[in-house]
Amino acid sequence: MAFNKELYKEEYPFKSNYFTQPSGFKQHYLDEGQGTPFLMVHGNPSWSFLYRDMVKAFRDSYRCIVPDHIGCGLSDKPVKGQYSFTLKERIDDLERLIDSLNLTEPINIAVHDWGGAIGFGYAGRHPDKVNKLVVLNTAAFGLPADSPFPAAIWAFRHTKIGELCNYYFNAFSFIASHTCSIKGMSRKIRHGFRAPYDSIAHRTATSEFVLDIPLQKGDRSWDELKKVEEGLQLLQNKPIIVCYGRRDFCFNRYFYNEWKRRFPNAEYHTFNAGHYTLEDAGPEIFELVKKFFYA
Repeated sequence: MAFNKELYKEEYPFKSNYFTQPSGFKQHYLDEGQGTPFLMVHGNPSWSFLYRDMVKAFRDSYRCIVPDHIGCGLSDKPVKGQYSFTLKERIDDLERLIDSLNLTEPINIAVHDWGGAIGFGYAGRHPDKVNKLVVLNTAAFGLPADSPFPAAIWAFRHTKIGELCNYYFNAFSFIASHTCSIKGMSRKIRHGFRAPYDSIAHRTATSEFVLDIPLQKGDRSWDELKKVEEGLQLLQNKPIIVCYGRRDFCFNRYFYNEWKRRFPNAEYHTFNAGHYTLEDAGPEIFELVKKFFYA
């Protein structure tokens, strides 16, 4: 069943906005509240639904802007051959969307999962347009040298069975909805995370995100990820808060340690939380981020 906003008007009570990218595909985004812009960038296989409670917590004081990447959430869903599904295209899309909003002051940015590479990719291109950064379980750099590549994601990336399971059974989103919160989510919320990927044709992005993970030179987004890493040097003086779930099987303690190595002066907090950090520790994180913004 496709996502029905009427069924979720309590959890996701937001107006839909759309921006047409040069590719011809419409990108859905939330634009709630007024004040300093607060951009929230999701990863895979989630969508703006991930940030629903953060938007509610901040829209009274901030302008919350939350895009769905092309192929995700309520954005258009191209299939292979119609869109590149690469990191560069994701950053380009985000850049064009932000430019279209004609924002007049530096923005705060929150990132999660592959939203880290996308959001920091934009920030590295435009450090002058960035105010403060909120890092959830994510990365904006390659796999740390001492970190194993998660077996489940390896199967989706390297085996035909993994790819077919995702296309035919929505396996990537289904598994994430059952394993990425240690507290567990209600059936309704699990469905909310999975609902946009309700048919084979709508699951291309969740598969392509995995195939796009740059692991070695020659991978299609390797060079772009190197540019993102280089851009981190331009963000060393930006205020950063890192709120990390300790029980994430994917963006694990090795990634957390890499953030500490690259940004030793950032503010760090950890939680008894899984990959969907905001599902397990949302209220605590919101209070910390509010104090961080006010400082």
